[in-house]
Amino acid sequence: MPELGIDAVVFDVLGTLVDEPAGIQAGIGVLAPSLDAYEVERLQSLWQAHVEREQRHMVDGVRPYRTSDALDVEAAQLVADEVKVDDAHAVAALALAGRKLPPWPDTMAGLARLAERFPVMGLSNASRSALLELNAYAGLRWHQALSAEDARTYKPDPAVYRLAVTVSGRPPERLLMVAAHAWDLRAAQSLGLRTAYVARPVGDPPTPSDTFDLSDDLPDLIGQLDRRKR
Repeated sequence: MPELGIDAVVFDVLGTLVDEPAGIQAGIGVLAPSLDAYEVERLQSLWQAHVEREQRHMVDGVRPYRTSDALDVEAAQLVADEVKVDDAHAVAALALAGRKLPPWPDTMAGLARLAERFPVMGLSNASRSALLELNAYAGLRWHQALSAEDARTYKPDPAVYRLAVTVSGRPPERLLMVAAHAWDLRAAQSLGLRTAYVARPVGDPPTPSDTFDLSDDLPDLIGQLDRRKR
């Protein structure tokens, strides 16, 4: 591995450290237990498409900023309307499904190992309160969790990545952004951060034109970083 000169590691959270679709699907299953797996997956895709589209609208200035919590409520209402559930309490409970996301099998051990040698930050489009509950549920180990809420915008807006630069007190090239989403890494890269792609079943894989510093599964990536820090 080439010398990276990394002082801190910044992790995307949703999809990279935790299985976001699985958590949302579980919430949909509670709302409408009679749905088959195909319908649950379709509704989860509807949810995530709404959130991603509205976040883009906010980044582009098409829509005023609203927190991810508000977008989750909107998405939960869309799902409830699709299955014709008219129960405000059930919709409110479903909106919190994004706070109960299971970690990937290699996440907890990998983060714990890495956190012994580097400052580790989470950087997420999830709200501050969502990150607090997500951390408690999934048992994630990081030294600080940063929310796009503090920048009042969403990734891939450069302002979100600047949060990590500001908090770390390091120049961008001394930070390594790790994500399962190539679009996320491209945005971090444009601000000068080093980048590492980690493949996940729900991620956005690189294109042939992408040139990230590292591309590996999480255990091997952490092993490489760990050895470089010794």
